[in-house]
Amino acid sequence: MTFLETERLILRNVAQKDVPVIHDYRNNDICARYQRGQTKDYAGIAELVTRRGGDTLSVDGPCMVAVALKDTDELVGEIVVMPEDGTISLGYTFSYRHHRKGYAFESLTALIRLLHRRYPEWDFISFTEPENAPSMALLTKLGYRDMGYIRSMESRAFGKWTTPATDEEIAQAVLRG
Repeated sequence: MTFLETERLILRNVAQKDVPVIHDYRNNDICARYQRGQTKDYAGIAELVTRRGGDTLSVDGPCMVAVALKDTDELVGEIVVMPEDGTISLGYTFSYRHHRKGYAFESLTALIRLLHRRYPEWDFISFTEPENAPSMALLTKLGYRDMGYIRSMESRAFGKWTTPATDEEIAQAVLRG
């Protein structure tokens, strides 16, 4: 299922044809160094894609979104939408073969816009490794603000359209260290 299209990209469900590409970039040092808890073995990725291939884009549960080139349907990356308790968290990995082409910005801009239009009352939060300067720059370019480093998560929190309650919760987590 195609969730949406941009000028150059299709955001769709993951499919078995994507498994070799996901395996390639998840096992490449450039992409993997900032990722935690991702399945990296081929069989595990194939099983993950089978399980997530029918995901729907809603706040009813997580959704794994494939980002592919519109002209060829070649996978360039993935975005995971994780809704919980009024907050939508986004995680993303883009293939090292397609870095610095604007695909992450283009796809995330469209997806965030769609999700915010559907769920305007929800907060948007993303977490990134504090050493991941490209991801922090991307989040800033997407309009997220740096909410601080949460030591217990070993991550920097970035928020967009957050409520005062969420701001306070993140601030307390930052203070607790």
